[in-house]
Amino acid sequence: MTLRTWTYEDLNQIAALEQECFPAEPWTHQMLAESYLSERFYGILLEEDGAITAYGGIHTVEDEAELELIATSEMYRRCGRGKRILAALLKEAKKRGARRMFLEVRVSNASAMLMYLTNGFSGVYARSRYYPDGEDAIVMKKEL
Repeated sequence: MTLRTWTYEDLNQIAALEQECFPAEPWTHQMLAESYLSERFYGILLEEDGAITAYGGIHTVEDEAELELIATSEMYRRCGRGKRILAALLKEAKKRGARRMFLEVRVSNASAMLMYLTNGFSGVYARSRYYPDGEDAIVMKKEL
């Protein structure tokens, strides 16, 4: 298992995994490419035998970071891959001068919320009907 930063060549595999993990509202290849090309973006992934099994990305602006996306292929969930990606993103955010990180998570995504809570995030407030299907989001924050 290799932990490494994204390359432009990874975007097709990341887009496919994004579609697998979030079929109702995946980031498109174009959205991923635009983020990747931003100097404020940092993306990291786990690769096993040439296949991307987990990935994540943050944007940093001044002293804040936003967890933009994080996902693990279904067959590799609950094995610590998401936690490993999150730890690497937190480390990079701090390195870039961020003092806090924010994220949004669906209220129905209990496993993700548990991962965030056990990694020091706390709920700040809810965003009503945040997602296109009308589901609420919980905004979470971690001081770095």
